[in-house]
Amino acid sequence: MSKQVYISADYSENDGDREVVKELNKWGQDNLHKVDFIDMSQVASGSVSKDSDCRICDLKKEFNAQINASSAVIFVVGNKTALRTAGSSCRRVNNSQSLCSCTPYKQNTNGTKPCKVAFTSTPGENDDVGCINSYSYLKHEFKQAEKRNKKIIIVYNSSRKESTWLPSYMKAYEKEARPFWTKNILGDKVGDYSYIKEVLGF
Repeated sequence: MSKQVYISADYSENDGDREVVKELNKWGQDNLHKVDFIDMSQVASGSVSKDSDCRICDLKKEFNAQINASSAVIFVVGNKTALRTAGSSCRRVNNSQSLCSCTPYKQNTNGTKPCKVAFTSTPGENDDVGCINSYSYLKHEFKQAEKRNKKIIIVYNSSRKESTWLPSYMKAYEKEARPFWTKNILGDKVGDYSYIKEVLGF
């Protein structure tokens, strides 16, 4: 039986960490490993974002569902991860609906729309992380993985341990975080899967 593993990463076009995600997905296509990787870009291009009125809270709800269905979550940390704020602009958590507006997903050119969330409530101890919050998408995913007690794997988009890259909310995992890249016997840059295999139980 295959394991579903969620990938969270910075998908910025020019200075993100897509290279690691691409490498992980290659591994996921190998039937020998029996891993079904679900990366955030695939989620974001799926059903929720196709809605013309998709908002930050809708995406966070989608991420919660995907993380809940996964046995582990891989967080790819690059040199810009701690600076990313996408998803953090929701003001509804501290304001009434009438005072809030946001831009539907990838529709910045169309301007903002009034908040569509009429009522909010504080999530209970056994509930998902609430989708109305000021967390970035990356921080939201991390908080959800922690709350649901998922196996958390943190890898640096580097061949070295880059502890200074960790966002503050990941600092407790500094000892466990590992570099993703290594070199094979030919000197070629390749993904080092040994740590990921170990955590996933392969």
